[in-house]
Amino acid sequence: MRSCHPLYERRLKEPETLEYIVPGDAHPQRADKLLFELLAGSFSRTLIARMIREGRVVVHGRKIKASTVLRPSEKVVITAADAEPMQSNVEPPHTSLSILFEDDHLMVIDKPPGLTVHHGGGRSSGTLVDILVRDRPEIIGVGEAGRWGIVHRLDKDTSGVMAIAKTNEALSWLSRQFKEHSVTKIYHAIVRGAPQKDEGIVSRPIGRHATDRKRMSVAAAKSRTAVTKWRVVNRLGEVSLLEIRPETGRTHQIRVHLAAIGLPILGDPVYGRMRRRAKHIPHLVEKCAHLLNRQALHASLLGVAHPVTGQYLQWTSPIPQDMEAVIACLKGNM
Repeated sequence: MRSCHPLYERRLKEPETLEYIVPGDAHPQRADKLLFELLAGSFSRTLIARMIREGRVVVHGRKIKASTVLRPSEKVVITAADAEPMQSNVEPPHTSLSILFEDDHLMVIDKPPGLTVHHGGGRSSGTLVDILVRDRPEIIGVGEAGRWGIVHRLDKDTSGVMAIAKTNEALSWLSRQFKEHSVTKIYHAIVRGAPQKDEGIVSRPIGRHATDRKRMSVAAAKSRTAVTKWRVVNRLGEVSLLEIRPETGRTHQIRVHLAAIGLPILGDPVYGRMRRRAKHIPHLVEKCAHLLNRQALHASLLGVAHPVTGQYLQWTSPIPQDMEAVIACLKGNM
């Protein structure tokens, strides 16, 4: 058995069970932070986070979370992993983040389409979190392993404004705002269909699809309240540009709600089929839709109270070039 000490510097070839005792003078704190402080010469922050995430770190016979508080004299058992990732050694994307705001507590970015936010669902690399760990390693330990700093999520192919917490205090404060629905969120979407009204509200509970667990549905047996407001910004024949204000934050909420009222988002491979309204896609719509490689959904505005000062701050992102190209294509051929 070893005392936690950074002088243990072997690079592991095979998994090995290691036992450590937290020193008596150590200050109680989160497992991910304390283990990095004590084992910095042995394991990187990323490797410590991965071992916790994979259930390789045990205290009192139980697997721990990154947020588990370790205390003096506790025994930590680690089934150590090699420094190379088990599932993938793909480097973080070479994407340079477009930063709209940053201080010691908060970062706000303009997320590009095609970038997955965090690990999960079979994705263990190439995410926004990997970029953050590379560029802002101090974010490790903020929140859940594999989801460091993530307060809210945008789908992989949804672009736009996204907030990231840089401290656990900021994470807690921002998470509460999202939970209480006190943040301001505005999206823009290009949808198939021409609404009869200029605005409306969709208030239909959303839950996991009964047979396809990767999808959400408004007809799920177990569901949660979901409310989405929308208004028409521009009518483009068989296509419309909508401004959307979700009042709740359910998974795939905007995509599911718009599809449920016959206005599926253009380019959405999961919820984008027209139902009962049309049996075919007009040639012009199909032609212009080819300018997209994703669903035409963009987070245009986000407003929150700063986690330290309490000051209300708001950031915007213009409709991206690929969506503007579709709009121009439709206008140019009307």
